[in-house]
Amino acid sequence: MTSATSPAVTRESIRATETLIRPYIRRTPVIELDGAEFGVASTRLWLKLELLQHTGSFKPRGAFAGMLTRDVPAVGVVAASGGNHGVAVAYAAQQLSKPARIFVPTVSSPAKTARIRGYGAELTIGGDRYNDALAASEQWAAESGALPIHAYDQPETLLGQGTVGLEFEEQAPEMDTLLVAVGGGGLIGGVAAWYAGRVKIVGVEPEAAPTLWNALRAGRPVDSEAGGIAADSLAPKRVGELMFPIAQKYVDHVVLISDHAIQNAQRRLWQSVRIAAEPGGAAAFAALLSGGYQPRSGERVGVLVCGGNTGAVDFG
Repeated sequence: MTSATSPAVTRESIRATETLIRPYIRRTPVIELDGAEFGVASTRLWLKLELLQHTGSFKPRGAFAGMLTRDVPAVGVVAASGGNHGVAVAYAAQQLSKPARIFVPTVSSPAKTARIRGYGAELTIGGDRYNDALAASEQWAAESGALPIHAYDQPETLLGQGTVGLEFEEQAPEMDTLLVAVGGGGLIGGVAAWYAGRVKIVGVEPEAAPTLWNALRAGRPVDSEAGGIAADSLAPKRVGELMFPIAQKYVDHVVLISDHAIQNAQRRLWQSVRIAAEPGGAAAFAALLSGGYQPRSGERVGVLVCGGNTGAVDFG
């Protein structure tokens, strides 16, 4: 996905990207919670509510970066997505008056496919998982000449997602550790590139989709299972080639969590804070609640709540 003219994913390029996309994105809020309420006493705890971003996830950052830094042909853009990236590309294309065609697998939630259609993009649903949609989108790009906007394995996408880290550091500069959900790795790759080792970055993945976990053990991206409750956002089969060296350098470790832990995190976010997070959006918080990540006394922990595209708001 890279070339001699591709931008490097550095702090400087992330800051430049933030300036470029700022007119089109929200600066999402950060709230501080009492760690004791969630079983982590003596811990300062911040949640960055990126589910309040346009389209309900962090994804517009990368989508706008991909369109504003490259020439979009008359035929428009094309993207493959489990759901959230497709919603973001459709929204960005609408805002920039560009045509968009989105490919999603059958596992994509109705809440997400409805939003894609609502933003005026052409939608094609087919195949069981993200990789099926990716193959179909690549074929369409080759046939039509549309500009591909990759969900995670593209420098512009990583730069856009890295602006989440830039904002979070400005909002919670005291933070020691940041928990980030991992799908294809665009978010954690961009955020880790921004912090560049200045805070501990911990990846969080479902047990049913251990893409980065397996890659770090193999020393390279490898195919993994692609299932579980968060399959429409955290199950791309393998992490991106571009984010992997960033993860090797800057991600401290990866925590695996169960679907039950994710569901419990959704309930607790709703009951305690009235945050309606989708499974992938609640995954990082699930690591904290379940004990998958156990902060030391006095540790200052940040959590990215990265998506809220769910049709359900009553988690029991």
